[in-house]
Amino acid sequence: MTAKAPITQDVHTIPRKVPEGKPNLIGMTKGQMRDALIGAGTPEKQAKMRMGQIWQWIYHWGVRDFDAMTNLSKDYRAMLAETFVVALPEVVTRQVSTDGTRKYLVRIAGGHEVEVVYIPEEDRGTLCISSQVGCTLTCTFCHTGTQKLVRNLTSAEIVGQIMVARDDLGEWPEPGARNSETRLLSNIVLMGMGEPLYNFENVRDAMKIAMDPHGIQLSRRRITLSTSGVVPEIARTAEEIGCQLAVSFHATTDAVRDVLVPINKRWNIETLLEALRSYPKVSNSERITFEYVMLDGVNDSDADAHRLIKLIEGIPAKINLIPFNEWPGAPYKRSSNNRIRAFAEIIYQAGYASPVRKPRGEDIMAACGQLKSATERARKSAKQIAQEAGL
Repeated sequence: MTAKAPITQDVHTIPRKVPEGKPNLIGMTKGQMRDALIGAGTPEKQAKMRMGQIWQWIYHWGVRDFDAMTNLSKDYRAMLAETFVVALPEVVTRQVSTDGTRKYLVRIAGGHEVEVVYIPEEDRGTLCISSQVGCTLTCTFCHTGTQKLVRNLTSAEIVGQIMVARDDLGEWPEPGARNSETRLLSNIVLMGMGEPLYNFENVRDAMKIAMDPHGIQLSRRRITLSTSGVVPEIARTAEEIGCQLAVSFHATTDAVRDVLVPINKRWNIETLLEALRSYPKVSNSERITFEYVMLDGVNDSDADAHRLIKLIEGIPAKINLIPFNEWPGAPYKRSSNNRIRAFAEIIYQAGYASPVRKPRGEDIMAACGQLKSATERARKSAKQIAQEAGL
């Protein structure tokens, strides 16, 4: 039997501090950057061109040093350096799982920390990014949900996570080199810490930057936003972002979903499904993904599978079955492999794709539902969590 490679952890000690008072160009929309350049003295007739040049340096080439932006005059570069910064979150730790998954703990303004996970696969690589420090939803199966919400991330802090990962992967193109058709970071999922639709504007602006054809150039179909069911913002997601939609569903009755996903008490299953049926982007080619965590004896019966099929009838959908990723103090257990297979077969026989997500990065607490920054962690016992969940 081959011995597993050890988990590695690198500690980065060089801080990326933002000088006080200087605006960060990272995270600005194109309109905001143009206005900022005009405010710094760029002639209005030149501002669009200058913005385009700087945008490409930052988001296509990954350049942070104004001196390296060689198609700008020396005087103009000096003005930029004096007026602005190009700053990313600080990488505090980088862990690598035995399966190749990478987890980054990154520090943002105020000393807060969030986690970012990169999952490599044969033909692609998916980056799971966070939208909030902590979470307000308190989903009882989710480790992040036991950490109270601290604040929303800014657009700069969200897109900065993508740029940090591309730094680590060495994926910025080199001037003059041929573009590779295979990208190490090809997909983004907003499934990290926080509820993206409670931070809509910042998430929207960051994803627009990620999708821009003159920068990072990710297709909208390569970006999936996961929501627990913030119904009023669902249509806006299609209209203003246009990405793929995933829903943290996890139960087939309001009684169970009220406990697992407490936002259900505000927008119940019927209300959520009505919003999904009218989702502007939904089609056979752009199906809604229903995420369903498999919890032993809670939501994994044959009756649950049949109810799920009935509930989503008429919605182009696929169901991602997620074996519960256990964490210290968790009040639930993972469903058995046989139970998960039986559940998946019922879904499949009804005509829906029902892939079972392979847990990745469990040895570094990087799997789905396990993210939680160490500095904000509230250490609760299994009994405390169970009591709060009403179990």
